[in-house]
Amino acid sequence: MAQQRQPAWFSGLALSSLLLALPLGLANPVRAEQYTVGVLYWSENIPCQVEMRRGLEQTAADIGETGPHQYQLVPMLAGDGHDGIERQIDQMRNLVSQNVDAIIVQPTDNAALSGPLLEANKAGIPVIAYDQYISRGELVSYVTSDNYQAGYYNGEFIADRFKTSTSAIRLVLVEYPHVSSTVERLNGFLDALEDYQQAFTILKTYEAVEPESGREAGAAILRDFPEPDSIDVVFTVNDGGGLSVVDALATAGRNEIVVATIDGDPASIDNISEQRLTHIDTAQFCGPMGAMAMRMTSLHLAGNTVAKHILLPVYPITRETLAAYPGWAGPIPDTFTKPWFSHEPQWHHQIKTVN
Repeated sequence: MAQQRQPAWFSGLALSSLLLALPLGLANPVRAEQYTVGVLYWSENIPCQVEMRRGLEQTAADIGETGPHQYQLVPMLAGDGHDGIERQIDQMRNLVSQNVDAIIVQPTDNAALSGPLLEANKAGIPVIAYDQYISRGELVSYVTSDNYQAGYYNGEFIADRFKTSTSAIRLVLVEYPHVSSTVERLNGFLDALEDYQQAFTILKTYEAVEPESGREAGAAILRDFPEPDSIDVVFTVNDGGGLSVVDALATAGRNEIVVATIDGDPASIDNISEQRLTHIDTAQFCGPMGAMAMRMTSLHLAGNTVAKHILLPVYPITRETLAAYPGWAGPIPDTFTKPWFSHEPQWHHQIKTVN
C-alpha cells in the first residue's frame, strides 16, 4: 500500500506518538480505487461542529490527492432538535440501503441511532462515530474529545475561584442529557467540585445546546432568579447554547455571575478577554476531531486495524492561558502549568487511545 500524505489538520498532534499508539498492521491490498463514504452531520448552527465538518472534508481531499484511493463523500445534515434526530435515523437507514463502503456519523442522540447502527452491522458496512457515541451496535472507531476532562478542568477552576468562600456555591446548570459528550462534561464538572471539597447547591437546571434553546434558557434564568447576587456560577455544557445564555445575562447587567463553559468558540474567548461573565472555556480541537474521524475511516478501508476509542485533549482557556491557545484547528499546544490549584498541576496534550 502506498504511503498516504499526512493531512495538514494533523500538524501539532504529536503524530509520531499517535501512530505508535495505533496498531496499523497492514492487511491485503485494497480492491477499489474509490470509496463511497456516507457522512452524517448534526448541526450547521453549532460553530464547533461546522469546524469538525471542515476538518473531515479537507482531510478526505488531502488523503485522496496523493493516496491510491479517492473518497466520494455523501454528506447529509440532520439539523437541530427532535426533527433532526428523526431525520438522522432516516438518513442513516438510507445510506445502509445504498450499501455505501463506510458511514461516518456525528450522532444527534446516543440511543436513537442504535437501530440503524445494528442494520449497518448486519449489512457489513463499517461505521465510525465522532463527537458522540451510539449506545448499541458495533463501531469500528469512536473519536471524541476528552469531555469528562473538559468538565473536570472547569470544576477545578471554579473550586479554586471560590476557595475562600464560607458558603456553598449557588450553581445553575445548563445541560443537555441526550448525547454522551455533554453528559460526560457535566459529570466531570460536578466530580471536580466534590473532589476538591467545594460545597455547592444546584439552584436549577435548564436544557440548551444551540443558540435558540440557549436564548430560552437565558430568559428563563433571569425570570427565575431576577435579583442580583442570587446566583454565583452558571455552568453551560457547550458554547452552542451557552453563548446565548451569556448574552442574556450580560444584557441584563448580571456581571456578578461567573460562567464556566466548554467548546472554545471564538465569541466565548472574546468574552474571557473582555471579562464578560465567562471566566473559563475548555476548548475542543474541532478541526482535528473531524480530521481524525476521516483518517480512521481511510485506514480501516485500506485494511488496517484502528483504535476503537480515541480521545483528543481539551484545552482550558482562561485569561492566563489564552495567549497559547491556537484555536479550533490546532495545532495542539505543549504542556503548561495550570494557573489554579490542581492535584495534577501540569496540563498535558496526549491523545489517548483504547484498542
